[in-house]
Amino acid sequence: MSQPIDIIAKSLVRERESANLSLAEVARRANIAKSTLSQLEAGNGNPSLETLWALCVALNIPFAKLLEPQGNTTQVIRKGEGTKVVSERADYQAILLATCPPGARRDVYLLMAQPGEERRSHPHPAGSVEHIIITQGKALVGTLDNAHELEAGDYICYPADEEHLFKALEADTMAVMVSEQN
Repeated sequence: MSQPIDIIAKSLVRERESANLSLAEVARRANIAKSTLSQLEAGNGNPSLETLWALCVALNIPFAKLLEPQGNTTQVIRKGEGTKVVSERADYQAILLATCPPGARRDVYLLMAQPGEERRSHPHPAGSVEHIIITQGKALVGTLDNAHELEAGDYICYPADEEHLFKALEADTMAVMVSEQN
């Protein structure tokens, strides 16, 4: 099985070349060092969630595009496994569970978070929507001006093209997130 950094490296090269952009231009757009991008494309490093999002914005691609291995196969992801990215500011992890085929723009994630710093997300492309179901614990979720306290079993849908947040209010909070782009 490929390591997450190997999948990310191949995806970065594939998407940068597909967009016909230089290493320097993508680094500039993402506001990261060219050497950092070079290392990531070589399969070295441990990029934060924020760095990966910045690269997605720079490449104008959905986040999951960096994490999806190429090819269609049956896939089983056991608890604790999967392509995981972590936040550098909050105790927050996202594991990509599923992506849609080309042309579709819906991805499924398992979120795991601990109380402490909230995870703020910058606006995603226009028309983006996130759906979250809390499966364990309690969290504050939604847009900055319309966040709601949710418990296990609660569902929320909100516009992800606005700045939004996820903040665990109990230890070992877990949720399933479906991210859609129109």
